[in-house]
Amino acid sequence: MKRLPALLLFTLGVGAHASAQQPDSLSFIRSKRMSDADLAKKREGTFITGLPDASSDPVTGFGVGIKSNVYWNGTRDNPLFAYTPYLAHLKANVAYYTSNARELSLSADVPYYRGSRWRYRVDFKAQQNPTNLYFGLTDATLGQLRLPSDPTRTFATYEDYDNARKQLRPGQAGEAALVTDALSNRFRETEYMLNLKADYAIGAGKMRVMGGYEIQNLQYKTFTGTKTDAVDPQTGASSSAPNGKSLLERDFEQGTIFGLKGGWISIVQTALIYDTRDFEPDPTKGVYFEAANEFSNKIIGSQFNFNKVFFQGRLYQKLPVGRRTVFAARAGAGTIFGKEAPFFEFQDQWSPDGSINALGGKQSLRGYRQNRFLARTVAFANTELRIRVADLKLGRQSFGFGVAPFADAGTVRNRWQDLSFDNIKLSYGAGGRVAWNLSTIVFLDYGISREDRLLYFGIGQVF
Repeated sequence: MKRLPALLLFTLGVGAHASAQQPDSLSFIRSKRMSDADLAKKREGTFITGLPDASSDPVTGFGVGIKSNVYWNGTRDNPLFAYTPYLAHLKANVAYYTSNARELSLSADVPYYRGSRWRYRVDFKAQQNPTNLYFGLTDATLGQLRLPSDPTRTFATYEDYDNARKQLRPGQAGEAALVTDALSNRFRETEYMLNLKADYAIGAGKMRVMGGYEIQNLQYKTFTGTKTDAVDPQTGASSSAPNGKSLLERDFEQGTIFGLKGGWISIVQTALIYDTRDFEPDPTKGVYFEAANEFSNKIIGSQFNFNKVFFQGRLYQKLPVGRRTVFAARAGAGTIFGKEAPFFEFQDQWSPDGSINALGGKQSLRGYRQNRFLARTVAFANTELRIRVADLKLGRQSFGFGVAPFADAGTVRNRWQDLSFDNIKLSYGAGGRVAWNLSTIVFLDYGISREDRLLYFGIGQVF
């Protein structure tokens, strides 16, 4: 007899053991039952959703790749079938972007392992991205856009700012005779990451405690001196010139940021989670709240000392309108402690449900560029109205088509004690949604702000 792959044997074990459980022994997940409408569309057995990935982001550009998912759902007579998105999920994604960014990610997720209260997750990522943006690391970023070489020049829109930084200018100390600032807000990140997590459902199952460990190797490079496109400010003629000193490098030399050389980061993660969502990939009801913490210190092998705290709450409520109309809202706030915390840890907030790039971009403030506003403390909120317009069945494949108007808000501060409703940045817009076999969500969002107009396309709900 041929040996089955280890993961398949493991998954079959999950399904077989769960089926043997008596319903009363699974009372801790009763609150997570799917809606009758979604349950009727949920597929039995094992299936694959493989998408030739075509994504678009105003920063990383147009991307192509493959997003593949393997789901083990079990059968309808399995007591877990109506209460979990799947018995096990294996994901493998690979993507390449026109900006020369590339990424490989692998993950495995097993909720309620063998019908128990334990959930296990493993994530691996290898990526290189030369399009990361940096506008500063204090709440001064809430002001208008400024040229790195001349902060007295400000711009109301990103288009005006982008045009101005491409212009040739006389070089400053340490620069060539004539330079451009076209790449002065960009830097390249190379990352290798492995993350292991486990959580345990306590009490009635709505509350979970989680622990995890993550190890990363990060490397950074600025584009100071790199030859790039330039424009003659007198004639408007296109040319090329060395890029001037990057803003990130300027701040590092002045001692206002740390971590430009990257290194090894070792992190212990903990979280307390309250979750009553009925279907995690695309909920119709329930709430989700988390208090999450990341601890990094030289005593656990890290090159940096810092501590990050993040609080997040989400609400989902199905409305008695149309086929499937869901009001979705999220609010989050986080801060980072540590006098010499590395700049790259300011760029995202860690969440057990998936890290959030903040503030700006497709995950937080969709009318502004990624990392447009950064400081030690961040707060943001999002609302969406997810309206199902039509459903389609093709063989064993089911598709749901919808629209999603949205509004986003957020701000940053140098100290968490200074958080207030002053200087809130707003964006709004609308998007389209396609739900493939319930679990795979394709999105297209168009965000608008005073500063920009941005289009995003990809996989997964924003929250």
